[in-house]
Formats: sequence, C-alpha cells, structure tokens
Amino acid sequence: MLQQDAANLRVLYIGGTGTISASCVRLSVETGMRVSVLNRGRNTSDRTIPDTVETLIGDVNDDAALAVAIGDRSFDAVVNFLSYDVADARRMVSFFASRTKQYLHISSASIYAKPVRQVPISESTPTAPNPHLEYATAKWRAEQVLYDAHLSDGFPLTIVRPSQTYDDANSPLPGGWAAVDRIARGEEIAVHGDGTSLWTLTHAEDFAVGLVGLLGNPRAIGETFNITGSDVYTWDQIYTIIAEALGVEAKLVHVASEMYPLVAPEWFWSGEMVGDIGHSAVFDNTKIRTFVPGLAPRLTFHRAAVRMIAWRAAHPESTKGGEATYAVLARIVDAYHAAKDVFVACAPPAADLAS
Repeated sequence: MLQQDAANLRVLYIGGTGTISASCVRLSVETGMRVSVLNRGRNTSDRTIPDTVETLIGDVNDDAALAVAIGDRSFDAVVNFLSYDVADARRMVSFFASRTKQYLHISSASIYAKPVRQVPISESTPTAPNPHLEYATAKWRAEQVLYDAHLSDGFPLTIVRPSQTYDDANSPLPGGWAAVDRIARGEEIAVHGDGTSLWTLTHAEDFAVGLVGLLGNPRAIGETFNITGSDVYTWDQIYTIIAEALGVEAKLVHVASEMYPLVAPEWFWSGEMVGDIGHSAVFDNTKIRTFVPGLAPRLTFHRAAVRMIAWRAAHPESTKGGEATYAVLARIVDAYHAAKDVFVACAPPAADLAS
C-alpha cells in the first residue's frame, strides 16, 4: 500500500466510478491527494467513492459543458479513463495542455499486434491497428495523436496500458453477469478455442497501486506503462473458478474463436475472441515496478471470485445480465451443438471403422 502523500497533489479523474477508476479514486484519497471526478453523475454499478471527492457534473464529449464543469481549475494530474478515438484525443490535448502538469491516458493492452510473437508482452512489443476489434484500433490511433502532441508541443503525456481489469462489480467473463447467471443456473457456457490459452486478470485494487504511484512523477512524462497483475490462468480455469465460487459445476463447451463473429456478429466480444482474448497474453511489469516499487498485487482470482459472487448477492439489481446478452450466449451454445451434430453425421459408419 502507498504511504500518505505529503505532496497533496490535485488530481482529476475523468470517469471515476467505473471498473478501474473507482478503485484509483479511493486509493488516491487514501494517500492524501485532493481528488475531483468529472462524469455525468451516473453510478449504475453502485460503486462507492469517498465523500471528500469533489464531483464535477458534465459531459466530457461536449466542449462547452466540459469548460463549464472545469472552470478555472488546474491540476497536477488528469487521468482520463474515457478517451477513445482520434478526435477525442485531439480535444483533450487542446483543452488540458494548459490545465495540467501530467495527463495520463488510459489506453489498452489490446493494441499489441496479434498474434504476439514473443511473451511476456512488454512496452516495446509492437502495436498495430486491429482489423477485428474497432475498440483496439481506436485506442491505438488515439495513442499516436497524443504522443505526437508530446513530441511536438511538450504535452505532458503518460500512457497506461491495462489488460483485462475487473472488480467486485464487474465479472471478467465475456457476457459479464449474464454469463455468470448462466453458470449459476447449471447451463452450458461456451469457451473460445480449446480453453487452454493463457490470460492475465488484474483486480482494479491492484491496478490502482500502479497508477496512483505514477501520479505527480515528472519522470513518467513521455513514458508508457503496462499495469497488470501476474495472475495468469487458462480460460477453462477462469470459468471453473467462478463456478466454484457459485457452488456449482462448470459445464463448458468449446467453440473455435473464428466462429464467434459468424454466429454473433453484433456482439462486442466476438471481435475480442478473434482479435484479443483468443490469444495468450502474459505481461512483463518490470517497468512499472521500477517506477512504483510498492506495486505488489495481492488479489488472486480465486479470492476475488468469492468477493465478486458476494457482491452479486448484495446487489441483485445492478448485476443483472441483459436479455440481449442472454440470447447471444444461448445462440452460441446452440450453434456448438448444431455443429457437433454435423461432425457426427459426417463420421464413417462403424462398420468401416472396424474393417
């Protein structure tokens, strides 16, 4: 845990109540920072933030509303969890260049070129647009714009690349709480590939230690950091751990990753299967641990899954899976069985096998 911060930094979080940002806000307050959050005043997942946090209400995508919400405030650090594409990145450079000493852009480890040619993935691993995942491509392009502004105009940029980060209020399974509900009801759930690809999971509380440790550090300007845990599992293990936390048996079926866009082209996770989570991802965190020596992830997924299921029980309204997602998950399992029937029908007769 970070010690009380005598620097008394003034920090703005754009977002502040999301999966990752809420934990960062809480830890920033614990370390003695003066924290403001800017969002539209919604907290649909019931995450709590300290009463001492200044809440600024405004739409970050509306220039006029942003100017009204920020007023004449300036900050030691601005952390933007919501920035997404090129146009937005340019707006942030224009707006915050004179208002902050450090701008932390929360990017994504999904921008690393797939398939990754060598693991573990470090900050020097090649990045590239992702034809299967618009989200990753947009994040990649936003990084280019921000880094160009840093090189040309001295924009005080720090880039952070998390991999999949979860908390008690957000399941890491494709399909979120709908997938958890399906497991809880004893129904089959599809796992991409053969379930043995390796995936890194990071609890938001562990991620927060790394990010908060970068705030106000002038040596982090112009740098890029992976911030992930070292909790690596196969996808079969991830689903099975959640089933164990629910007290049920995981009924897993396996679907080739490239089949997801065919059966569910409208589903965000279908692109993920081909462009990101269908590939193994293990990360090198040497650099962030050099800058933040106190970073030592504490939560294994085995422990965190129990907390997650307890949260689900205590917050039934905010942990409901959407009907559209339920339908997609059922459709994928149905497609698995239909394909299996085709393969069985194509098998040679038993007599041919005996000859």
